[in-house]
Amino acid sequence: MLKIENLSKTYPNGVRALKNVDLEIPKGMFGLLGPNGAGKSTLMRTIATLQEADEGAITLGDLDVLRDKDGVRRILGYLPQEFGVYPRVTAEALLDHFAVLKGLVRAGERREVVHGLLRMTNLWEVRKQRLGTFSGGMRQRFGIAQALIGDPELIIVDEPTAGLDPEERQRFLNLLAEIGENVVVILSTHIVEDVRELCSRMAIISEGRLLLTGEPRSIIAELAGRIWQKTVDKHEVEACREALAVISTRLFAGRTVVHVYSDEKPDDGFEPVETDLADVYFSTLRGVRAEAA
Repeated sequence: MLKIENLSKTYPNGVRALKNVDLEIPKGMFGLLGPNGAGKSTLMRTIATLQEADEGAITLGDLDVLRDKDGVRRILGYLPQEFGVYPRVTAEALLDHFAVLKGLVRAGERREVVHGLLRMTNLWEVRKQRLGTFSGGMRQRFGIAQALIGDPELIIVDEPTAGLDPEERQRFLNLLAEIGENVVVILSTHIVEDVRELCSRMAIISEGRLLLTGEPRSIIAELAGRIWQKTVDKHEVEACREALAVISTRLFAGRTVVHVYSDEKPDDGFEPVETDLADVYFSTLRGVRAEAA
């Protein structure tokens, strides 16, 4: 269990990135949802010992994450949003180098680990290929391979599927799902579908504050019967916003589909819609449930 208590961080420019965050993350896949600039990366970097918190505590079992940084790094696998590689080095050679840095000094043991990770991430056939020739999805899979060196107990992946094509995204998600069966995996993203498809628990963060946490299915069930949909012309959207709790809009065939939060049917033009995690996400960010309560 990863436990975060009263964690806060303010940058020198005055931006308060984290505001008294309390969160418990059990073993398995945990989704951290939030818009860009919400504080997700700050939280991930703090857990990964890459920056200091102003106040608060983080523990992983008996390990004090903020104090015992070397201890954390021995059991941590981290795939940041952006990571650099040596473009002229092969995947096998660089993964071998990372394994040395992780303390795998015996050549035979290291070779076995490196080869196993290349096979697991479906990179075995391109192991002699230079990393500069890899596609975005291949680079992400290489990133996961290096994060898995040393059998980590805690794995953090920050916006891992951003920019991937649908096939690579699905392959990457399947890989994460396999990994998340036995360790704590934190998936930080702004892509709702990634959390819906993978995570047994989740949290929503915005402007450094934790807004919601729980099981996706239970959270979705709480909104059942409260989301309504109507297709309107473009000039009608503003009137809907003024009169109703609009949580999201999207264009469809030249018109706008409006989703509204309401305990009762807003008017004759609205129809009930099956609630999904996107409705939970947008209604939480808009604060309509808090206002309604």
